[in-house]
Amino acid sequence: MISSALIVLATVAMGTISLITSLFDSSGRAQHRVAQAWARMLLKLGRVRARAVGLEHIPPNASCVFVSNHLSYMDTPLVLAMIPVQFRFMAKKSLFRVPFIGYHLKRAGHIPVDRENARAALRSMSEAAEIVRDRGVSVLVFPEGGRVPKGETREFKDGAAYIAIKAGVPVVPVGIAGTREILPMHALRVRGGPAELRIGEPIPTAGLNTRDHGELTKELEARVRELAGAGGPTL
Repeated sequence: MISSALIVLATVAMGTISLITSLFDSSGRAQHRVAQAWARMLLKLGRVRARAVGLEHIPPNASCVFVSNHLSYMDTPLVLAMIPVQFRFMAKKSLFRVPFIGYHLKRAGHIPVDRENARAALRSMSEAAEIVRDRGVSVLVFPEGGRVPKGETREFKDGAAYIAIKAGVPVVPVGIAGTREILPMHALRVRGGPAELRIGEPIPTAGLNTRDHGELTKELEARVRELAGAGGPTL
């Protein structure tokens, strides 16, 4: 097991490199590559045997909206290490106020969401759709709004579907398994073990309008639950 202190040290070190990199690259692409290196470092330090299945379902040479369940803080390094394309996170606005972390998130091009203000949240989703459509960069959303304790589920929020429809790009369902056992909620140590990222077939949004986001959200929730619950990690 590795302690949270070692995770913090690795995060500060790689975050500093990312910030320096951002001085020479305002697109966020170089920072994303640094984040991928950080993620692989954490998985290796934690003896996490990570595996991805369904990578062939990621649209080639096109942007999309990834939608995933959320079990643990280890989900972030897992998706960064395993998804081989550029993407940005939708993250709660409060994280952008945290010293160092918030500045890094902003410089890397991640998108803040104000969950307490519906009008501000709608502006954030519209901004995300513009980034996906105009910059050709994908976005990853955890539509449950946060980590979900063991034995519980949360209804998916509509933001991911709204972004995908407004941007005119497909939605890619993602199921995560195994990370809760590796780093449970409120735990201070990372336990080694298997973790799996399961990528499903993309759902097209062509012909849909934003009024259809509710039905698309229901379909997404069913697909993600199916992927996440398709047996334990196979490693």
